[in-house]
Amino acid sequence: MKIDKKYPRERKRRLDSLFEAFSIIGEDTYVYLCDMMYDCSRWSKNLVDVFGLPSEYMYEAGAIWEEHIHPEDRKTYRDGIDAIFSGKVKGHDMQYRARKKDGVYDVCTCRGIVITDEYGQPEYFGGSIRNHSEQSHIDNLTGLRNQYGFFEDVESCISNKTEIRICVVGIGKLTELNEVYGYGFGNAVLQRFGRFMVDHVGNRGGTYRLDGSKFAVITQTQTEKEIRKTYEDLRKYFRKGIQIEDRFISLELNSGALALNEFNTDTQTVYSCLNFAYDESKLSKHGDLVEFEDNLAGRHMRNIETLHMIRNSISRAYSGFYLLYQPIIEAVSGRITGAEALLRWKNDEYGVIPPDEFIPLLERDPKFPALGEWILRTAVKTAKKMLAIMPDFVINVNISYAQLEQADFTDSVWTVLNELEYPPEHLCLEITERCRLLDMDLLRNAVVTLRAGGVKVALDDFGTGFSSVGLVKNIPIDTIKIDRSFIQNIEEDEKEGCLVNSFTEVAVLFGANVCVEGIENANMRDLLNKYDVKSFQGYFYSRPIEKEELLKMIKGSGK
Repeated sequence: MKIDKKYPRERKRRLDSLFEAFSIIGEDTYVYLCDMMYDCSRWSKNLVDVFGLPSEYMYEAGAIWEEHIHPEDRKTYRDGIDAIFSGKVKGHDMQYRARKKDGVYDVCTCRGIVITDEYGQPEYFGGSIRNHSEQSHIDNLTGLRNQYGFFEDVESCISNKTEIRICVVGIGKLTELNEVYGYGFGNAVLQRFGRFMVDHVGNRGGTYRLDGSKFAVITQTQTEKEIRKTYEDLRKYFRKGIQIEDRFISLELNSGALALNEFNTDTQTVYSCLNFAYDESKLSKHGDLVEFEDNLAGRHMRNIETLHMIRNSISRAYSGFYLLYQPIIEAVSGRITGAEALLRWKNDEYGVIPPDEFIPLLERDPKFPALGEWILRTAVKTAKKMLAIMPDFVINVNISYAQLEQADFTDSVWTVLNELEYPPEHLCLEITERCRLLDMDLLRNAVVTLRAGGVKVALDDFGTGFSSVGLVKNIPIDTIKIDRSFIQNIEEDEKEGCLVNSFTEVAVLFGANVCVEGIENANMRDLLNKYDVKSFQGYFYSRPIEKEELLKMIKGSGK
């Protein structure tokens, strides 16, 4: 609202001056101030935005605000305002429900006081409104806005098409500090880190405490180069060490970042992309800042938009998702013994997107377990048809570490198998080396429970990560699958054959079979048959195919 000429300029100057003073005192609340002589008020911009008020400046603001108060609370509010303007009381302290612009009512506490002039006459009425629902957006430990506040602010930027950069920074190995020195000490570390983040970032962006040891910064002013410089300054400072209580400790950091400058997305998709970049920093880049980059299309925001469409497909009855099946061949006889179910997604705009380009981004998403169960259920339905013709058929289904860490994961497997009346011994769940991210006891318990019920477990991509041998040593595995990268040049390079032989010896040592992926011709097959290999997969036998084609292959194989 524009203040008209009937409101004197000097009165407006005094109103603004007093309002700024109230705003400093009323930190973390909405502030309002009314010039009672003219019934002209100024209200906090945040309150105006959240509750959809006409303007920061309003005439007869009490009546306007009353329209936002719950009908059951209006009489109490009106009586209080009337008592103030009639001079009966010098202030108020009341609680009511107020409607935001999205129609949701929040519980608010409103406290105000009358300021008199030099003659003792009421001149201003001002105070603060505390929105109790917003207090749930404050982290009690650090005093920063928490993950809920972070999501709310990102959503606001998306809705208002505000270009921002987001950076997530986390403290490495905080769990170890907790184990050695106790959680009280770990909390002191988080408090010190959060305070330093606020002081170091200053007015260049908002600071948030996310889950665990992670913090976030949202900024509209810093470039990618400036963010990298800010992060490197943080790393240097904490690497040198800080004094906490009576101990001097050094901290290692990890960080992921992205630029949000197109807005066909949602907060959870943005957060999934940030987590992917953060994990890359932690697992592959020794803590260097990783800017989220394109894996699906020409520009990284196109990637976020595509991921957003894929996420939405989960809610739309898995529209766009489908499974292909790659046969698994017995090495000696050459006959089909099973197949691996492989997820795909497609639509008219983006075409077919393979899972390795979106699964790593979705793994931490709340929707992912539902997708995983859909994959399992769909694959088992197909396998039942194969099993009717081939009694020893086994269906392999890939399982993410994010599914395994769900408390009800094994129960969900049994539910699918029982509902579809599918024998568990004809299901093999493939886990990957990324399962090192899980607590080892949790992983072991899940695998032991599954195998005790008859389900087989395979370790996919064996040898591609530093934890593969450790996983086989600590987790009971039925099959290890040797990645195609180890046999691509086996026809020319004898060392690759030696590697395969070493892998098979490891498998035999721990009672597991070996499946080799990536067989492209008969010569590769013959060379690998010299080793203790149980089964093969690869284009020499078949590309991933539709279930109808797989059924034809099985029927034509003579069982």
